[in-house]
Amino acid sequence: MAFDNNIVLVGNVTRDPELRFTQGGAAVCSFGIAWNQRSNQGEDKAHFFDVSCWRDLAENVAESVTKGMRVVIYGRLDYRNWEGPNGEKRSAVQIVADEVSPSIRWATAQVSRNERSEGGAPRSNQSNTSNTGSDFGAGYEIPDEEPF
Repeated sequence: MAFDNNIVLVGNVTRDPELRFTQGGAAVCSFGIAWNQRSNQGEDKAHFFDVSCWRDLAENVAESVTKGMRVVIYGRLDYRNWEGPNGEKRSAVQIVADEVSPSIRWATAQVSRNERSEGGAPRSNQSNTSNTGSDFGAGYEIPDEEPF
């Protein structure tokens, strides 16, 4: 049975992203995020989450995001449990990000598009400014084929 498990968080990055690679060569990036919840009595309570992202997104996050930035994360919850070194049962909920973007509520951002090579991998970090006449703006390519 399939179901959606989507979450959107807006908060501040609590530690610089750490980029690692699996034995198979896939990039994985992990970092922390925090957001405050204000009660009716005016008291703040901080919530902390671990975030991970994979492949191209992981490399882009490691290059673009730093501690203290306010970001918007779209992803899904992941629940893990394991047994600790003393035999105690441990568990954690983390966010697996599908999208990470800067929040521009109190800041500005300049975004540059990564060009893609023939295989789909990023080629460089230069902005693609070609306009193909699309209503979606620069960099959006109109496919040569019918979508159906």
